[in-house]
Amino acid sequence: MAEIEINRLIRQCLDRRIPDIEQMRAEVAAWQRQRNDANQVIRWRFTTDDARIKLHRLYPTIEG
Repeated sequence: MAEIEINRLIRQCLDRRIPDIEQMRAEVAAWQRQRNDANQVIRWRFTTDDARIKLHRLYPTIEG
């Protein structure tokens, strides 16, 4: 979820040159307030079963 929010922040707020750290902090704070006030949620489309199928090579198989 954090990666999704960071990507949104970059695309919606930080996609341009910002001259100093104080302005960046102000921009991020304004974006964060708007995001929180809008009560935005993330709707997951990638289920656990989907992950097991797609990422099967990353998980070991335990044979008994």
